[in-house]
Amino acid sequence: MNEVVVHPDAETLAEAAAARLVTRIVDAQQARGVASVVLTGGRTGIDVLARLRKSPAHRAVDWSAVDVFWGDERFLPDGDGERNETQARQALLDHVELDPDRVHPMPSSDGRFGGDPDVAAAHYAEVLGALAGANEDTPVPRFDVVMLGVGEEGHTASLFPDTPYVRETAHPVVGVRQCPKPPPERISLTLPAVRAASEVWLMTTGAGKTEAVARALSGADPVEIPAAGARGRDRTLWLLDREAAAGL
Repeated sequence: MNEVVVHPDAETLAEAAAARLVTRIVDAQQARGVASVVLTGGRTGIDVLARLRKSPAHRAVDWSAVDVFWGDERFLPDGDGERNETQARQALLDHVELDPDRVHPMPSSDGRFGGDPDVAAAHYAEVLGALAGANEDTPVPRFDVVMLGVGEEGHTASLFPDTPYVRETAHPVVGVRQCPKPPPERISLTLPAVRAASEVWLMTTGAGKTEAVARALSGADPVEIPAAGARGRDRTLWLLDREAAAGL
C-alpha cells in the first residue's frame, strides 16, 4: 500500500527526507550492522543529500558500514558534472567516511566497456548479483531504501513510459538508449530490481508533477506511468510537496 506524506514546500520535503534517511540507516545498522541505500539524482534527490551533510544528525550514522548504489545514471564520462554520482559525491559522499569498497557507482562512458551502455549495464548487474548472496531470492541485494524521483510524464529512475525498458523483467539493470531527456544514453535499474527493496521512497515536487503523481497513485499501468510500478517489499512512501499533491 502506498503511504503519502505531503510537505508544505520542496525545502521542507528535502529537510524531512534527510532526517528520515538518517533514521532508516541507523535502524538498519542496529538490526544487521550494515545498511544499503540506493541514491537518485535530480534536484530533490541531491538536495536531500546536501541537507543531510549539513545536519548534525549525520554523525549518528556509521558511514563505513553503508553500502551505496544508484538507481540510474547518465552514461557520461567519469567526473562529468551531469552524472548522478558526481553530484552525490559533491553533496555528501566526499564529506563522510565511507568505505570505498562499499560505494558502487554505475559505470561511466569512458570506462572499460567501450562506451556501450548495454555492456556497462550487464556489468552492474553482475556486481549486484555478487553482492546479493546465495541466500537472496532476487538477483540484487535487498536494499534497505531505494530513493527515486518522478518526472512530469511519470518516469522514474531512467524508465520512461511506453519503452522496452519499463517492460523489462528478465534483467535487473538495463542500458537505456534514445532517452526522451538528455543525455540519450543511460543505465537504470528495472522495476523488478527496485521491488527487491525493503522500502521505496518516491520524492517529487512542483505543479508539473501533479498529474503524474495522481495517476500513479490511482493505480495506472506502469507501462504508461512507470512510477506506479515502483514499490517496496515492506513500504512504499511518496514524499510530496503541496503542489505535487494537489491532484490527490
